[in-house]
Amino acid sequence: MNIKKILMPLLFLASSTCVLAQITNATKDSLYIEEVELHHELPKVLHAEPLYIDLIRDLGARKGEKEWNLGFGMTDKLKFDEYEALVEYEWAPINRLGFEVELPFTFHSDINGTPKDSMPSNKLNSIKLATQWSFFVNEKIATSMAIGYINEFELSDFRNFGKPFIKGNVYNPFLVVAKRWGNNFHSLIYTGPMIEQNFKTNHFHTTYDINTSFHYMITGTRNFVGIELNKTIDKKDFDMTIRPQMRLEITNQTMLGIVTGIPIARENQRFSAFIRLIWEPLHRPNKISVTIEQPI
Repeated sequence: MNIKKILMPLLFLASSTCVLAQITNATKDSLYIEEVELHHELPKVLHAEPLYIDLIRDLGARKGEKEWNLGFGMTDKLKFDEYEALVEYEWAPINRLGFEVELPFTFHSDINGTPKDSMPSNKLNSIKLATQWSFFVNEKIATSMAIGYINEFELSDFRNFGKPFIKGNVYNPFLVVAKRWGNNFHSLIYTGPMIEQNFKTNHFHTTYDINTSFHYMITGTRNFVGIELNKTIDKKDFDMTIRPQMRLEITNQTMLGIVTGIPIARENQRFSAFIRLIWEPLHRPNKISVTIEQPI
């Protein structure tokens, strides 16, 4: 019996199987990254975007991108429940530059007969206008940076609506730095001051936000799990809310984000929950389909 004639086909089959497995895994790992980053003249790095304090537009935004968001949340405020809702539209009129318009609402419900006079009034919190410019995008090191500005025209609550209509303004410049580690791990920092002006008293109050997030994106999808750490410094006071979260892709254009909130100190609130429905009108090619043929 010629052993060489028996071993050679087996070795060829084994090596072919190993190569096929390596190609398959590599394809799965890079499938969505290739969809975002390749086959375009303008560089862009895929980053996982936090779900609670989200970005104005994708880092490295390309002209024509747009997105609608609907958000719903509930927070236990010790003596009453607070419900939030938001409608948000964001778009990129030119490369690297994004804009956003948001209408955030707040409603309140008593707990165990809490007097209504002791609760805040329901309101449309503000008219929020924002912009963001990605000034650094490097595919080689998978890093992006952006600066932005949010301006909130604060409105009177529904009890005193129109008296006055705009009661104050919030000025919020910010910086974003994001880094992807390999194909699946993502980190991001979003930070900046919030300067609130009361038009009646002309009083200014400044806080500083430092929001960091870490995510793991599931291989070959846009689904991820992660955590967002929302930190606020107010003079000598420090507050932080830990927000575990996950994002699920429903269709090519629709995603659902689910967030829970756990404050490290229960001074003003306890547990909270938030969901975000994301819809992206078609503005990019369909997902890449890859066919791998068995070696003959």
